[in-house]
Amino acid sequence: MNGGFEGSFLGATDKISPLAIMECKICWTPYHPAEGDDFRQVDPGTAFSDLPEDWSCPNCSAPKSQFMVLEDPGAQSVAEAAKLDELTARLVAEFREIWHAKMRDVPMVNKLLSVEAVGFRMIDGRPLGVLISPWFMNLVQLPGEGEDWTGLTAGAKELIAFPSGEYEFIHNTRDMIGGYKACSLFSPMGDFSSQMQAQEVARAVMVALFDEGNRAETDRAADIRAARETELAPPAEAEDTDSALSDAPTRRAVISAGMAGSD
Repeated sequence: MNGGFEGSFLGATDKISPLAIMECKICWTPYHPAEGDDFRQVDPGTAFSDLPEDWSCPNCSAPKSQFMVLEDPGAQSVAEAAKLDELTARLVAEFREIWHAKMRDVPMVNKLLSVEAVGFRMIDGRPLGVLISPWFMNLVQLPGEGEDWTGLTAGAKELIAFPSGEYEFIHNTRDMIGGYKACSLFSPMGDFSSQMQAQEVARAVMVALFDEGNRAETDRAADIRAARETELAPPAEAEDTDSALSDAPTRRAVISAGMAGSD
């Protein structure tokens, strides 16, 4: 992290966005990221936090530490990112605990994988992204600001619409995160040979979900998977996924097999 600044957020540069307009508290000269600094040959589009450590006010030569936040058009996105980080950290912690306490010795798990939240972002005021684990990959929706989902009935089903179609989500609750809704993409996870492959598929899911080109001509609800394996009660006859693993599924496989059935 670059050196701090005075007067705002205790000088924490991670609290301001790349769009933040800063102002010298000595001579009141502003630094606009969109304009850069011709005097020091700083290109337009350079965020204040990305300025060289020895950069100084072009008017009075005050150091970066003497600058304050004048205006930050991207402040909301920074706040949202911080909230997402907090929520996904709790989500990952919850399922890591399940992994260590209950799932580690289950034959069907893929020990090449780890619990990770991928691609989470705010959609219609609610966090949405993909949760990867050694035994499943789920699309997960968390409650929005001010919403209380602790009363959700575990196992209840709900269709949620996206540009690519409607998908079946299962309601559930956990101690650390409260209520959440999950759409099964893969379970078990034997088709993945690395965490990187799982991450790539998860990111592709988040793109495909909002692509209207993936919508079938017929009602997608009729094609949604009829059954979903529960995360914590895999079938006893499942294969041991410690054996040789096949290549990760293609993006089309994610859409057709995991999210909405074949088109």
